[in-house]
Amino acid sequence: MDGRFDRQVMVGLPDIKGREQILLVHMRKVPIDVDVKADIIARGTPGFSGADLANLVNEAALFAARRNKRTVDMQDFEDAKDKIFMGPERKSMVMREEERRNTAYHESGHAVVAKLLPKADPVHKVTIMPRGWALGLTWQLPEFDRISNYKDKMLEEISILFGGRIAEEIFMHQMSTGASNDFERATKLARAMVTKYGMSDALGTMVYA
Repeated sequence: MDGRFDRQVMVGLPDIKGREQILLVHMRKVPIDVDVKADIIARGTPGFSGADLANLVNEAALFAARRNKRTVDMQDFEDAKDKIFMGPERKSMVMREEERRNTAYHESGHAVVAKLLPKADPVHKVTIMPRGWALGLTWQLPEFDRISNYKDKMLEEISILFGGRIAEEIFMHQMSTGASNDFERATKLARAMVTKYGMSDALGTMVYA
């Protein structure tokens, strides 16, 4: 016997109930305010692993400590979630007024299209505070854990991605490079719909390597 395991066990990501239970375990290690609701935080953290959730609690505790608070409240968790999802705020970055307006219209374009489409995930937050690599961000959160995706919803996702550039053209009468990541994601999704999921009427239900 060499002490090695001959079987690998694949552990999937926790569902909303599992995330709530994991959060409750880690919350026992820090002083939690009475306003903190683990079920609400669990809903807002789709795709988080157990390690991600542990990191979220630690980040929230750090925010509370920096603010000299005795307990960790929901605002600390919200700020920690923003940092993990969107990157740290770049408060020192100076944006010209025209660039701020362009970013505001761009993000509003995403948000308005998402609001108008029936199958789109609800808009959780819109910001023009530069974070990480982005000048602004529109953040949608699903209302429930989703196992499968569907053609009509995927088409709506592509529409939302194009909403930012269209808003720039309508209200600023110009096009910026800020939509490059949107186009990259839309193209990747459209290509997968055609070549991987067989959702093209022209090419049929075929998978193309």
